[in-house]
Amino acid sequence: MEKIYKDILEPKTRNPLRLKLGVAFHRLKRRVKWAFGGYKFAKVSNEELQHQHFVHQTPLLRHLAGVPMELEQNKITNLRLALEKMNKVVINPGETLSFWKLIGKPTVRKGYLEGVVLRGGNFYSGLGGGLCHLSGFLYWMTLHTPLKITERHRHGYDTTPNKFFGSDATCFYNYKDLMIENPTSQPFQLILEIKDDHLQGAWQSSSAPKLAYEIYEKNSVYHIQSWGGKTRHNHVYRRVFDLEGKEIGDEFVAENHAIVMGDKTLDN
Repeated sequence: MEKIYKDILEPKTRNPLRLKLGVAFHRLKRRVKWAFGGYKFAKVSNEELQHQHFVHQTPLLRHLAGVPMELEQNKITNLRLALEKMNKVVINPGETLSFWKLIGKPTVRKGYLEGVVLRGGNFYSGLGGGLCHLSGFLYWMTLHTPLKITERHRHGYDTTPNKFFGSDATCFYNYKDLMIENPTSQPFQLILEIKDDHLQGAWQSSSAPKLAYEIYEKNSVYHIQSWGGKTRHNHVYRRVFDLEGKEIGDEFVAENHAIVMGDKTLDN
């Protein structure tokens, strides 16, 4: 097995002022990137493309030790507000979907509530909490299409001990973004809805799919760090198949490193 684990520094509590200044700097940097990065951003369309490329759903309610269910219910409210901005968005050829560019900053005025957020290996309440459920959901769906993920951030902690490691994509307004580019010659449309306490979604296009994808991992390993913590590491790949089921490609997707949280979980 290839040795992929790396040294991860022991988590430290940051100075609140330094943290606040750092967030302000990175948010300004993101706005400059949006404005001058040469992007053509995807927009919502009232027309619906008909050919499904990938369909997925995930349950929304969980039972986390010490976390009030009210925060889980609030997460559903937050997701509904985000879906109003993202449902039916179309990425035309050469365009880019930016998660935060579409949703905007979660605020009380917009109706966002306190939901669950992961910070420093623990769960807290935070305004707009739970939106990483949507970013992780969108990331996993996109891996099963010819769309290209140009920016993705994973959680610094392993929140999925019983799931495929590396299937998540965390988000934090606005500089931890999820960005997806359309390098194909056809438009793709994202369809999203909440139904029966499940988040449901599909990538659709103007023509039928010509390829299928299988996501898998290599070099999965746990490692004990010098400071005593346990970390998890892997490589994520995807196999590409034609319509006859013949494998025509095997692509590297991402390398993942995270601190193991123990018995705490955060599903995406």
